Amino acid sequence: MTEHTNQANQDERTAGESQLLGAADVRRIAGESDISPTKKFGQNFVIDPGTVRRIVREAGVTAHSRVLEVGPGLGSLTLALLETGAHVTAVEIDPSLAQRLPETVAQFMPDTVDHFTVIRGDALNLSPETLPEYAPTGSQSDDSFMLVSNLPYNVATPILLTLLERFDNLDRFLVMVQKEVADRLAAKPGSKIYGTPSVKLAWYGRAERVGLVGRNVFWPIPNVDSALVSFVRYANAENTNEAKKDTNGSDAAGLPYTTGTARPISPINVEVDREQVFQLIDTAFGQRRKTLHAALKKLVPEEAFKSAGIDPTRRGETLTISEFAALAGALQA
Repeated sequence: MTEHTNQANQDERTAGESQLLGAADVRRIAGESDISPTKKFGQNFVIDPGTVRRIVREAGVTAHSRVLEVGPGLGSLTLALLETGAHVTAVEIDPSLAQRLPETVAQFMPDTVDHFTVIRGDALNLSPETLPEYAPTGSQSDDSFMLVSNLPYNVATPILLTLLERFDNLDRFLVMVQKEVADRLAAKPGSKIYGTPSVKLAWYGRAERVGLVGRNVFWPIPNVDSALVSFVRYANAENTNEAKKDTNGSDAAGLPYTTGTARPISPINVEVDREQVFQLIDTAFGQRRKTLHAALKKLVPEEAFKSAGIDPTRRGETLTISEFAALAGALQA
């Protein structure tokens, strides 16, 4: 690329025509930094500005948002997030990408560098202790944040469940994942793809697939289709009782949401230990073709099924998260 062409591109960005990364920008940055996408980290970089703007729009990111991005890569989505004025913290496991990203932000959106942070590390190691600026405060102030990411496809589900477990102020996410993974995350009881990711995610909130993404928006082009998954966390236990009193609306699915927060109310109406519920889920789906009576015989006595109102001849793949919770509650009674 000639000096004249570089200057022309910079003039375009100054004029506000585009501050996001296109295909030529992505390849140039990768070449200058001697970066090659690797299967080890599940890297496929988005090269289409329209796609990242769509993700940001679907996520509802505004200038008031606090956004965690996992796997920013070369910065395509990062710039689209920063374009809104949001405060963004990007977590990148690849040291070369983590080192290059601040330079890209400074080059393409210099006015946003003061509300952007990049952390080199593994998202599976994040916790309120390692990421104190996102730690729940327990105060009346809004400490919530959202996750908006093109997640590494090989570890997408563990990342989501780990972050939801460790950060109870992570109240929503919009992520791009492999289509098959998206379908499993949003699957409902009784379907063939309903499994442990589906029901465990339902413990925390409500997920739905909100769109498909074509393969040609990536470099390199992946061998799988991609999709977007949207998630909203249930109102927490402290607010749920009050929320049930004040509910005055329904979401698109006809389910109630809490006044003023648009956060759905949890269908779980018993006080139960999450780890015990997840143990039942893992065991039931570990032998998903068996009946609950057979799969859970070492964990659940006959009287617990009766107390929870669950037919033991059913299979785990037919149970909702509230029914798994009811079964756990019966064990604690």
